[in-house]
Amino acid sequence: MAAQEPGMKKKRISKKNKSAWRKTDIQDVEQFLEDQRQEERIGTFTDKQNEDLFVVDASPLKTVPSQLSVKKKRKLNALKPMRSHQALENTSKVQDPIVKRNHVRQKKNGRNIELEVRNPTKARHRQANSDRGLYYEKLDQRLTARESGKKDNKVDKDIWQEVDFRDKIPGLKDEKGWISRDLAVHIAGNIGRKVVKTHASLHHKTTKAKKFEAPHPGMSYNPSLKAHQELLAQVVDREEGIIKKEQHLKRVTTSMFSKVTPEERDRRRLNEMSEGIKEEGEPASASEDEEGAEQKPADNSYSTVNAPVENKKKSKQSRNKELKQKELQRLHEAKKALKKQTADLIRIKSIRAEVKEEAEELNEVKKRRKAKAERKKFEPKRLGRHKFVEPDVDVNMPEDLAGNLRNVKPESNLLTDRFKLLQKRNILPTTVAVTRKRSKVKRFPRNSHKEAGVSFQDLRAQRKAAAAASKANNDTIKI
Repeated sequence: MAAQEPGMKKKRISKKNKSAWRKTDIQDVEQFLEDQRQEERIGTFTDKQNEDLFVVDASPLKTVPSQLSVKKKRKLNALKPMRSHQALENTSKVQDPIVKRNHVRQKKNGRNIELEVRNPTKARHRQANSDRGLYYEKLDQRLTARESGKKDNKVDKDIWQEVDFRDKIPGLKDEKGWISRDLAVHIAGNIGRKVVKTHASLHHKTTKAKKFEAPHPGMSYNPSLKAHQELLAQVVDREEGIIKKEQHLKRVTTSMFSKVTPEERDRRRLNEMSEGIKEEGEPASASEDEEGAEQKPADNSYSTVNAPVENKKKSKQSRNKELKQKELQRLHEAKKALKKQTADLIRIKSIRAEVKEEAEELNEVKKRRKAKAERKKFEPKRLGRHKFVEPDVDVNMPEDLAGNLRNVKPESNLLTDRFKLLQKRNILPTTVAVTRKRSKVKRFPRNSHKEAGVSFQDLRAQRKAAAAASKANNDTIKI
């Protein structure tokens, strides 16, 4: 309700009911309480000092305000508190009405690392403090070395040497084999020397290929007769195997089908597709007439293809006979099984021999499979879509042998040999050289280079005539 203006007569209102109380103007009381609460929050002017109320402007007057750069504005804004945190700040100066309050500290879950560092009570806390001190000493040394510009690049150990972590920890490498490698890794992790467990494939060789294979003696520029003959024999055997494989593929694919002329092929196709079609004017055969007569019914009466099914129930006598036959069959089977058991007891020695022979065959199969798996473990793996194929052997024929390095005919390439060896050792995937055909570009002369009234066809005819004339001139010069 609005405040009453001065000079106006105060309006009297009935306050008999509670609902009439809200008609009373209490705005002045609300304003007084709000001012009192605000003074409690921020304090009164009498409580504040002059420095809090007034600011002395000691800066000289500036006619033109200075323009701050974007970088400086960002720095000034970074020093200010974030607006999102302003709601969390306590700006009230209202005192706590309960002076004596029991402040209970909540116990934090987990470890108090700060308390352990300041007041170590256990042996592991003291050990952690000493380790932390050593770490910071080493860090300080590295920082001082970096600041002084002296960088130590000396490597005291061989990075390619395979070192077993059990050699550095006494008691883990048991010669009798009581402590396995997995148990040693577990113990090393518990004593503070954790070992990263690598995959088992990293601890055994995946290929038998050597890092460097010496070439065959027959590949020398001046080989001995025996070494050169052995190399030629290897090349011949490899080529014979390739030819045999090609002939086999040709025999089981191309040679299996007979070749016919196009006319014969069309005639066969026509006969096959027109099978069963009667030509015009051709008389029907006797068998077709008979089939047609059979299909035509004698009269218009309904008839089915199959004979009607009759519900013939078995008599009691036939069911008894069937049960007797089943009982006789069961007795016969039991008698036969008993006879077989007695026969097996008689030939128990031969059965043992058969079981032993079958076990030996299974063992042989297991050995072959194990040997195959072991052999396959060292073969070149298929890392890509192509399978690794042994490259051709570089060989010089007898007429190409020079006997000296000046006239020798080079056959191999060092870079290709290294690349193939990396593929064989499962370091690089096997790849195949891909050749792409260049697209044909259709060329047209520009309009600025064309002669007036000359078309593209005329220019092409002129080029062809000029090329033919130059070719004829070259032929005459050669003659």
